[in-house]
Amino acid sequence: MRAVQPPARRRPATRTTRRALLGLAGSLALSACMPTGFGAFGPRVDASGPVTVALLVPGASTTPGDDILASHLENAARLAVSDLSGVQIDLRVYATTGDPASAAQLARQAVQDGARIILGPVRSAEANAAGAAVASAGVNVLSFSNNPAIAGNNVFVLGLTPDNAARRVFDYAARNNRGNVMVIGERTQAGELVLAAVNRAVAGTGASIVATQTYEFSQQGIVAALPDIANAARSSGAQSILFTADSAGALPILAQLLPDNRIAYPQFQFMGITQWNVPPATLQLRGLQDGWFALPDPATLGQFEARYAQAYGEAPHPIAGLAYDGIAAIGALLGTGDADALSRASLTQGSGFVGVNGVFRLMPDGTNQRGLALATIRDNTVVILEPAPRSFAGSGT
Repeated sequence: MRAVQPPARRRPATRTTRRALLGLAGSLALSACMPTGFGAFGPRVDASGPVTVALLVPGASTTPGDDILASHLENAARLAVSDLSGVQIDLRVYATTGDPASAAQLARQAVQDGARIILGPVRSAEANAAGAAVASAGVNVLSFSNNPAIAGNNVFVLGLTPDNAARRVFDYAARNNRGNVMVIGERTQAGELVLAAVNRAVAGTGASIVATQTYEFSQQGIVAALPDIANAARSSGAQSILFTADSAGALPILAQLLPDNRIAYPQFQFMGITQWNVPPATLQLRGLQDGWFALPDPATLGQFEARYAQAYGEAPHPIAGLAYDGIAAIGALLGTGDADALSRASLTQGSGFVGVNGVFRLMPDGTNQRGLALATIRDNTVVILEPAPRSFAGSGT
């Protein structure tokens, strides 16, 4: 069940490939502007030699696609390790099978093997179990989860959380006279969590949630909810309608049926907190034309995707960049040479890091803040309305 340092599927093929990647790696490794007075809430490290980092991936899982995801996360992490300059990381990879009990056991094993920090796992239950298993050792866990509910204590979430995307679109809506927003979400446990995140995110943006409508998570449930959704849109004074659904869920149906019920742009500005460019076919939905959505920095993400493909011969999994981000942040901190480089205080330093998904920083409560771009769809093509910020300049911790 455990694979320690298995070979990646493909190493970067040539010396030229490695040089091509150094431009991105150099910017990442230099991106952490360190404050003074690190805390000691984490194992001390000797950055003059190799520092052991554990990577927990869902390898050997029975869930379809998990082996591919595991391989891509490992490839991205090894790519980041090879790009670091002046820092040595001993990356050890553990296959969790996607099981929380296995993740907890392997997290403890990783610490026994000398890991000073853990990168992964992917899913919430695994990350929660791994964090609890090594909390007494003071080892921090940088999970790939995007669920803020598991954040806290020694567990951080690296994933792109709904809070970040919602905050971005709310802010843009408020600045463009579209700040009265009706939110549409699904009546499921996951849907309720997303709605809670959206309600948190609106604070301080200048926007207001004037109505919330939900639907049973089925095609019949969506159709049955349409009259109430349409009536609420007209009666609430909403200027915008925010969808929490993604392309694999209700978004395509809502984007088709709402305009059929005369709920459409330009009277109502459609907005989303998921990436409407994934998969690309979503861009062809008639109802989403001129809609607004948040997405990671296309410039840095595009560079990573191109370089990953050059190195490994295929496009990376959509969340593979999180593994690169994690290694890049760890490398930047270790580059300071401080013995407390992997402490909580160091991980949560206010200036943050530059990753392949754009700038990000880890918050003391275990969540993250990410600088996202704001985009629209015109003629089935993504158009950037506002680029992603390149720093957290002027903001505090």
